Amino acid sequence: MNKDYWSGKKVLVTGGAGFLGKHLVPKITELGADVFVPRSKDFDLRKENDVDTLFKEYMPDIVIHMAVHGGGIGYMKKHPGSIFYDNIMMNSLVVEKSRQYEVEKFTGIGTVCSYPKYTPVPFREEDLWNGYPEETNAPYGLAKKMLMVQTQAYREEYGFNGIHLLMVNMYGPHDDFNLESSHVIPALIRKFTDAVNTGKNEVDVWGTGEASREFLYVEDAAEGIILATEKFNEPYPVNIGVGSEIKIKDLVELIAGRCDYQGDIIWDTSKPDGQPTRCLNVDKAKDAFGFEAGTDFREGLIRTIEWYRKEYQINEGNI
Repeated sequence: MNKDYWSGKKVLVTGGAGFLGKHLVPKITELGADVFVPRSKDFDLRKENDVDTLFKEYMPDIVIHMAVHGGGIGYMKKHPGSIFYDNIMMNSLVVEKSRQYEVEKFTGIGTVCSYPKYTPVPFREEDLWNGYPEETNAPYGLAKKMLMVQTQAYREEYGFNGIHLLMVNMYGPHDDFNLESSHVIPALIRKFTDAVNTGKNEVDVWGTGEASREFLYVEDAAEGIILATEKFNEPYPVNIGVGSEIKIKDLVELIAGRCDYQGDIIWDTSKPDGQPTRCLNVDKAKDAFGFEAGTDFREGLIRTIEWYRKEYQINEGNI
């Protein structure tokens, strides 16, 4: 990572108060950037006047757009309309104002959910348009895909220097452990930890366990975004991930063991598995800007579980 690139730059990080932002913002700040994180109570990114005011007041050199409305499978199924609308509006307005206020660099944070439901494994960026996304993720994934299209179109017409990164599922400290909205790893950590703490001997888990997922430690994700922002200036999207996968069944058993849970695991097969497989080809990220994930998955899980246990004790279980 290059301090000379960031030193003195004004960097706007939307969504910077969230999970990924809690890891990304300190890294950019340490590199010498002047970072501003807008809060939703002050700036509603779905409203043009608010976004215009934000840009007019801060006048950023670099924009890293991470603000999203989303969650796990259950949350996606409950809120497809608001997820689609909120993300489309935020994405469109932030890109347009980035163009109008002539930012030097725009980094759009996309998602593996944009890939078709049935994609050859490992997922290659060239396959992004070869089918429709998995149904529960489609409103979110398609809204994010339109962020990419807008960025590419603006590059072609206006010379807009925007890039698009396709992020795989992330995990780590500061993740969302609320069972109403959390993704699979934090949900499992909370369920098994809570079961151990309360003496419960049964834990329900969604699906069949046959689906597989790839998981990227959040600190690695932050480093990938920084490297791409510094070094990558091409129109095509780039996968940010690890390049390996794990079956949900194996993941559940692994987390249960790490949480010292010894009770029964009840598979609720009436609930969806989501996309059958997710595993990215990560060659482009390595070749284009030298990114490789460095955190061992089991080590990352241990750090995440330890963080949750500490927070559980501090907050007496009310996370």
